Amino acid sequence: MRNRSSLNLHLNLSDLLSLCSILLGLFASLAQAGDSANSISAVDGEPVATEVMVRVVAHGAMVVGDEVGGARVTITDVATGRLLASGQQQGEAGDQNQIMHTPRLMEEPHYSTRPSGSFRTTLHLDRPTLVEISAQGPLAYPASMQRASKTVLLIPGRDLTRDGIVLDLNGYIVQIEHPAAGESLIAKEDVTLRASVRTLSGALVRPHGDWDSRKITIYGEVMIGDRVIERLQLFYSGSKSSFEAPFFVPTPAEAPKGISLRVVAADGAGANFGMDQANYPVLPEQLRPRKQP
Repeated sequence: MRNRSSLNLHLNLSDLLSLCSILLGLFASLAQAGDSANSISAVDGEPVATEVMVRVVAHGAMVVGDEVGGARVTITDVATGRLLASGQQQGEAGDQNQIMHTPRLMEEPHYSTRPSGSFRTTLHLDRPTLVEISAQGPLAYPASMQRASKTVLLIPGRDLTRDGIVLDLNGYIVQIEHPAAGESLIAKEDVTLRASVRTLSGALVRPHGDWDSRKITIYGEVMIGDRVIERLQLFYSGSKSSFEAPFFVPTPAEAPKGISLRVVAADGAGANFGMDQANYPVLPEQLRPRKQP
């Protein structure tokens, strides 16, 4: 009896394995049939719907999302120059912990494990098509906008999903916060230059953060015309992404057409650079009323 039960168990397991093998073969056949259908449609000249996802990200940082105005994306047929699709990337910057700290294999998604901004479109392709995909952003900060592009061969019916085509934008958003652009400065006064520095995704640059300002050279320049008369090392002010340094305003005789202030953030190792510049008229020194004892 024991031998017969063992034999029956063996036969049942064999039957189960055979059934699994048949099912796997059937699924593979169905998949091949679907691929063949797409190929036949393309050969017959009937366009095949092909989903394309593009994700524009700040180099070494997060996705360029709604907080910084998103990014403009265009897809162009390289052979004909015809515009196939265009639009604006919208959505969130993504999960900082997932993007910046979570280890992953090469084939695992980097930006799409949690909701994050993207541009999606459906192209109707009747042949393999070489396209140029370009992006420009962040749109809310024209002075800091950067552009990137790459060429990609698209195959009818072969969707690009998950992370999609990723385009990196290199740079920083640098903004002079004080003094305000165009504000008149008084000769010989001690003025504080204050500027903010963020990644192109809007993330704060600060000491000991994911975007560590200690690894970035941040400096200011006082200029008369094209000539730099003073260079300032800016230091973190302790407030968000703000950096500052004092400087003395030259006299109107030295700067008859006023001065310019320029702030630069440079990270050669991280391949990110940013700059802002503003102009200021200089007024003659004014007498200040003496403080009452």
